[in-house]
Amino acid sequence: MHKRKYTVVNHNHPMKGAYDIITIGGSAGSLSVLTMLLDALPENMRMPVVIVLHRLRNVESEMGRLLSATKKIREPEDKEPVKDHHFYLAPQNYHLMIEADKTFMLDYSELVNYSRPAIDMTFSSVAEVYGHRALCILLSGANKDGAEGLCEVIAAGGTGIAQDPQTATFEAMPQSAIDLCRDVKILTIEEIIKFIFFET
Repeated sequence: MHKRKYTVVNHNHPMKGAYDIITIGGSAGSLSVLTMLLDALPENMRMPVVIVLHRLRNVESEMGRLLSATKKIREPEDKEPVKDHHFYLAPQNYHLMIEADKTFMLDYSELVNYSRPAIDMTFSSVAEVYGHRALCILLSGANKDGAEGLCEVIAAGGTGIAQDPQTATFEAMPQSAIDLCRDVKILTIEEIIKFIFFET
């Protein structure tokens, strides 16, 4: 199968404070590592943190409640401004994107990679709006959602991180990004935490 390779427009290593948003995507096997990551982050992050997780459609989800036990996480409303110092979780059964004016857009269009919310949709919008100021992280999962979006972030000059597949419960999602993207960083959860602290 032909694999598209993305052209990276900015190879400069990010300086401290270089990011205006952190976006984290995950699916099967990602909840435990995401909880570790959130536990390690300060409550009052300088930038917004946006989380996109695959959840069963049309089934009541406890995901928001579980994650909110770690951090004050909320699901954004359509047209709501993206604010610093906030943790957001993509609502169940909606694609979550960020508009040019840095407001959220909820979208109920078709599934992408069998998923809604789709990580690709969020990452792609973040790449377009934030460019080199974006940090996106792709965790464990059983399909390829998020790989193309992570490539778009890197191509826009942002930073894309894939969880080391050897540490992932389901390696397909981070491995897809590694196979597709140039210059993706392959890090364990402990290394991701250190990266965030030293580079944001």
